[in-house]
Amino acid sequence: MSICSDSVIRVHELGIGYGGQALLDGLNFEIKRGEIKMIAGASGCGKSTLLRHLMGLDVPIKGEIFLEDGVFSPVNPSFQSMRRRCGVLFQGAALWSDRTVHENIALPMQYQSQLTSAEIDGMVALKLALVGLSGMGAKYPAELSGGMRKRAGLARALALDPEIIFLDEPSAGLDPISSRHLDSLILELRSVLGATFVVVSHELSSLFRIADSVLFLDALTQGVIADAPPQKLLNDPQVDPKVQQFLSARK
Repeated sequence: MSICSDSVIRVHELGIGYGGQALLDGLNFEIKRGEIKMIAGASGCGKSTLLRHLMGLDVPIKGEIFLEDGVFSPVNPSFQSMRRRCGVLFQGAALWSDRTVHENIALPMQYQSQLTSAEIDGMVALKLALVGLSGMGAKYPAELSGGMRKRAGLARALALDPEIIFLDEPSAGLDPISSRHLDSLILELRSVLGATFVVVSHELSSLFRIADSVLFLDALTQGVIADAPPQKLLNDPQVDPKVQQFLSARK
């Protein structure tokens, strides 16, 4: 299957679920290079499940996920090298509590790069600077605020200079000010690094602040009911009523 030159991810007739039971089926969509694509929908519609499949953590029931011109699947001999092109910020940041911030960020480099210890130290300092945490490497996660832990988790996601960064509910548990700061950081990183961001979120304010496009999932139809810029969806009288209801809740 050919892929548009500006698409970094393409999903074709994807069916996902557990135990052979489909949660979502017949998914077809693209994520463009440098885009901030948000995945939204009501609770239980399969947002995080889809993200896990896009990250290569779960195997689809059917269909294919393409990373540029290659099938992103464990059966592909290039799968591990393809995964190195992706970074992940899990819910709650998922930092190792018994390791310092520096050690958390260094871990992927120690296992998946040929860098020396001195080079890793320099790269960790750079990643911390990118997320506004310079000088915080010696701290433990418990010594950081919620917003700072998310930034530290994002720094770890950037450890191997990924082209694609997956974020699972990055604003969950943050106060509105910290959430806005994190949104601003995502926009800055996209501008500086040129990375593609795929974000699962239920935060309407974040959706309108940073999303280039929003992929809406629906549990009833088990599929995508909208995929477009949020403001366009909000103003489109032809869009699915569920999408309009979801988006209009910000008013």
